[in-house]
Amino acid sequence: MLAHPRLGNKLDAPRGPIEEPAHRRRCAILDRVPIMSPRLRTAREIEVKLRVADLPALVRSLKRLGAKLHGRVLEQNALYDTPSADFRRRGRLLRLRIETPAPSKLLPGGTRCAILTSKAPVPASGRRLRYKERLERELAVEGPARWPSALRAIGLGPSFRYEKYRTTFRLPGLHLDLDETPIGTFLELEGPPRAIDRVARALGYAPREYINGTYWDLYAADCRRRGRRPTNMLLSA
Repeated sequence: MLAHPRLGNKLDAPRGPIEEPAHRRRCAILDRVPIMSPRLRTAREIEVKLRVADLPALVRSLKRLGAKLHGRVLEQNALYDTPSADFRRRGRLLRLRIETPAPSKLLPGGTRCAILTSKAPVPASGRRLRYKERLERELAVEGPARWPSALRAIGLGPSFRYEKYRTTFRLPGLHLDLDETPIGTFLELEGPPRAIDRVARALGYAPREYINGTYWDLYAADCRRRGRRPTNMLLSA
């Protein structure tokens, strides 16, 4: 397996047929995907989104704060679920993300990679309502073109696809991701609550401006305002 600069080792897609009944085949392949293993380290994701009105001005502000720029990529995301939406009903998520360098006049390109992510709810007793909190596992994967068929083989299909341009910045103890989406531009701050509050305040945001919803939540709300049926949030749409 190859080393990945951000997430460690890369996992290749399961290969070859598994001639077993469907429910056993599902378990057999999932057992070969380390992201589903309880032995894999689980992180606690704590983040907020902030709506951005002036992208160039925000980039200048981030640079003044000393944020380190890691480049801009095109993100192509697909959420996978069972036909009966078992993951969504349980508040869980399985996502395949493919990142491709996407330089702009303002920002340099980032790194090409693919990431498989699983997320689960945080116990209600430990949540902070101001922030979006999830339990998260991430793994860099090889051969992203093979993963959709591997996931279909265990009964999972894409339930929602969304695209955005993401520019990544870093400050000590804090991840900052600037997302250009079909429904607007947002800055995600991920890290300890105190660090989120400190940087948000330095950028001119108040806690009342924090958004703790997902991109599906924001996209669905935008569709309701426009009188449209939600489908996929794609840059070409």
